[in-house]
This record gives sequence, C-alpha cells and structure tokens, in this order.
Amino acid sequence: MRTYREVFALSEFRMLFLARCVTMASISVGSLALGTTTYASTGSPVLTALAMFGGPLITLLGSATVLSASDALGPRRAATVMPIAYAVAFLLQALPGLPWGARFLILAIPFLAGSATSGSVMRLLHAVVPPDGFVLGRATLNIAVGVMQVAGYGLGGLLLTWFTPAALFVVAGAAAATAALTLRLGLRERPGVASDKGLLMRTREVNRALLGSPVTRPLYLAMWVPNGLIVGCEALYVPYAGQAGAGYLFAVSAAGMLLGDVVVGRFVPPRLRDRCAGPLRVLLAVPYLGFLLGPAPAVALVLGFVASIGYAAALPLQERLVQAAGADIRGQAFGLLSTGLMAGQAVGAAIGGLLATWVSPAQAMGALGVASLGITLALAPGLRRSAPVPGSAAPAPAR
Repeated sequence: MRTYREVFALSEFRMLFLARCVTMASISVGSLALGTTTYASTGSPVLTALAMFGGPLITLLGSATVLSASDALGPRRAATVMPIAYAVAFLLQALPGLPWGARFLILAIPFLAGSATSGSVMRLLHAVVPPDGFVLGRATLNIAVGVMQVAGYGLGGLLLTWFTPAALFVVAGAAAATAALTLRLGLRERPGVASDKGLLMRTREVNRALLGSPVTRPLYLAMWVPNGLIVGCEALYVPYAGQAGAGYLFAVSAAGMLLGDVVVGRFVPPRLRDRCAGPLRVLLAVPYLGFLLGPAPAVALVLGFVASIGYAAALPLQERLVQAAGADIRGQAFGLLSTGLMAGQAVGAAIGGLLATWVSPAQAMGALGVASLGITLALAPGLRRSAPVPGSAAPAPAR
C-alpha cells in the first residue's frame, strides 16, 4: 500500500482520519485559548507553558498502572474516551470567572480519562489497514495532526482578535464531541486481548520488558527526550511573540511537521526511509540555535517551519517499534510511547518556562535546541540495535 487513494479507499480509515482531524482542531483551539487566558491572568511563562503542555504529566500515573487497558478494551471504545473527556473539559473551561488553579484541575480531566487508553488509535490503525500500509497510514494520521494544528492555531489566533477565549473553549468542546460521535458511528468494534493477569500486573510486566530491552529502550528515549525539549521551545511562543504572533508560529510549525510526514510517509521509498531518521532528528534541533541571535519575526517563522520537518523522524522509528513489539502488546507499546511523548513535552515545556524566567524566551529556546541536539547525538549508538538487518525491511529482533 503506497498511495493515498489506496488508504482512503478503506471506509473505516476515512472515519478514523476524520475523527483525528476534528480532535486535533479541538485541542489546538482549546490549548491556545487556555494558554492565552493563563498568561493574561498570571503573566507567568512557567504557568502558561504548563497550561498548554503540562497536562500529559498526569498520564504517567495511569501508564504505570492500567495502560494495558489499551489492549484489554475494544479499541473503538477506548479511542472515544479522550475526545469525550476533552469535550467536557473545554466546556467547563468556558465557565466565567474561573481562577487559574481551577483551570489546571479541569485540564487534568482528559489526561486522567485517557491515561489507560493512549495506544488505542494505533490499535485501530493496525486493524483497519494491511500490514504494509502502517507507515503510510501513520503518516496520513500525522497529516491530520499537522493540517488541523495549522487550521486550529491559525484560526484560533485570528478569532482571538474578535472573540474571547471563552468562545474558543465552546468551539473546541463541540468539536471534541463531534470526534467522539464519528468514532462511535464510523468504526466497528474489535475484541480486546484476553489475559489471565490483572491490569496492574500486566501493565507493569510489559512496561518493564519494553523499557528494559536494549532494542526498544533507545527507540523510546530517541522519540521522547529530544522532541520534548523542542516542544519546550514551542511552549515559549506566547511569551516570545505575543498571542497573535504565537498563533502564526504554532501554525507554521505544524505546517513543517505536515510537510515532513507527507514526504517521508508517501514519497521516500521504504528502503531509504530508515536512513532519513538520523538527519531528520538533527534537523529538529538545529534551527532553534538561531533563536540565540534574537531573529526577526519573519526569520523566526522560517526557523520554526524548518525545524518541525524533523518530527518526521518518528515515522521510521515507530516502524522499528512495530517490528520489535508483538501484536499482543502493541497497544501498550504505543500507549507507552504516547505517554512518554506527552510527558517529555510537559517536562520540556516546564524547563523552557523556567529558563525564560532567568533569560529571554529567545535565549531559552536556543538553549533547549542545544540540549536537544546533544542528546540526539548521544543516543545514536543505541539506535543501531534496532536498525533494519541488511537485506531486510525489518529491524533486528530484540535481544
């Protein structure tokens, strides 16, 4: 499966793609509204960064205890949990007069609700597309993320010039409810994976195996840590450029991510795709070094766009993870990946916010770029263990 026509010929994939688009538009609009509201009421870069990117830290509790529900539950039921929770949370955020502390408590709702089911979308993808369509299907879902972040942040920044953040919360809540309904009506349910072990025991056992493996551990670290530090740069867009300028920075960054996913997922041949991972991981960090020079707004937009192309490195790395994780734990493997990605983003946002209390936002972004690049280079030797075996499309098996 190599073309968009083939993947969109699958009716269930079309519904999954549509739900992904609407969910990401909801999250983008709601996140920008929350960041703007928090910065206006507190003036704190730390709280603003945590408001926009700190929620995923809450998922760490669920991922350590009940993440195997990603495999135990039917994937359609599990996938609807997050959009329903976002709908409730955003509509609550629209209530007038909420103190910022209450907003942080409400922010926890979707992350608590979804902490047990974060691998469900990847399970659905594996069930809907044939095995050779995973990378194209994953890249196409990433396109949904990129396009709708461009649309969501761009539209959000535009709407903030005319409407209050409360109005944006209502729009975001309605969109999230629509995504949940699309999943419920557009996809059929599949059975969960039976196990004679409880959720807690199975979750801990599989997490220990995945994080203890010299094959999968470097994959997780390479997708968690450098990316999280770059998200820390993005978390400083509001203090760096103001609410209107931040919307455009978020939009061009999402556009860069979109371009990378389209090129790597659709046009790079499978035999060359894995070789792109290293250069793309470097590209993700290097442009942010330019922020140390305090670039003009137009230059900042270019730097953010180019850097975000590097997020496409995740596609070949996730392809390695598919090969290394068995089908019976694939939901948890990708749930662990998702939780680590979100937690890394939250930690990166917190680090960025703290740095911005001591130096300028531009200098903090440059420092995070330096750290991301250094960690990327340090992880390169460990990634060789999961590299495809010469003459084969599959990575070496876990040892």
